Amino acid sequence: MLVVSFPDPVLRDAVGEVGGIEAVLWDPGSGPAPDDRIEVVVAPYLGAAEKLAPVADLPNVRLVQLQSAGFDGVLEVVPEHVPVANAAGVYDAVTAELAVGLTIASLRGIPDAVRRGDQAQWVPLGQRTSLVGRRVLVVGYGAVGKAIAHRFNAFDVRLTAAASRARAGDDIVDTIHGIEELPDLLPHQDVVVVIVPLNDSTSALVDDDFLSAMPDGALLVNVARGPVADTDALVRHAGRLRLALDVTDPEPLPDGHPLWSAPDVLITPHAGGNTDALVPMMAALLREQLGGLAQGHEPRHLVRPIVKT
Repeated sequence: MLVVSFPDPVLRDAVGEVGGIEAVLWDPGSGPAPDDRIEVVVAPYLGAAEKLAPVADLPNVRLVQLQSAGFDGVLEVVPEHVPVANAAGVYDAVTAELAVGLTIASLRGIPDAVRRGDQAQWVPLGQRTSLVGRRVLVVGYGAVGKAIAHRFNAFDVRLTAAASRARAGDDIVDTIHGIEELPDLLPHQDVVVVIVPLNDSTSALVDDDFLSAMPDGALLVNVARGPVADTDALVRHAGRLRLALDVTDPEPLPDGHPLWSAPDVLITPHAGGNTDALVPMMAALLREQLGGLAQGHEPRHLVRPIVKT
């Protein structure tokens, strides 16, 4: 039997019975593991990097399965010999949904309407920007970036994509530009959506130079990670640019932080994946992953590979 730890009973019950699996409950942030036979650790949804250190004390662990697509900070905590898998695919649709929602809300003035509604006031918004026909750049063209681009296409936008390296296009965009082309691409965009992974090459990618290259009135949407953007630079450019941020640095964003009161800034509290679709989709991934492991297959979606001995 493959012994698997689940961080909470809700997820365990959603996964249900999987042949060849023995389930135990353990949130690594709560203390030592209750069973040293654990071979697969399903990480908590939130704060995995801060909670996974006790995995080092498990003699039989052979996989850490994340509930997130991102894995920043995790590889530094989990022992180097332990493979790590992410939740690839689980967040594609819901993150894309929020990226489009933030874009429309910001362009159409929804936050202003809500504030006036809270005061029971009917105040015309004036002419706002339509998404139709806008020039949209998606920076980061993995699975989530492609899902975002696919949904933007429904609004008849003029779409451009950039990734870590240039390559041929697909059924959505003709060409995928390299990230080194951003200085030439940014001045011609109305909306820039950032969905890159956080690593050394993308930390503070959205800096003064990046924002300065965007034209007046353009919208930046960050659904990646907070440190991908330089917060001080965001504050300086707010007002000249519109900002829609699902992530911030620091996070949570402290009360009274200048971003809260900066002009033309819409902030959601890292809500991209936190929907009622999460548990069913995560459970489906786990059933597939754990069932394969129980049958002797190698794990899927590895962000740290198996070390062959």
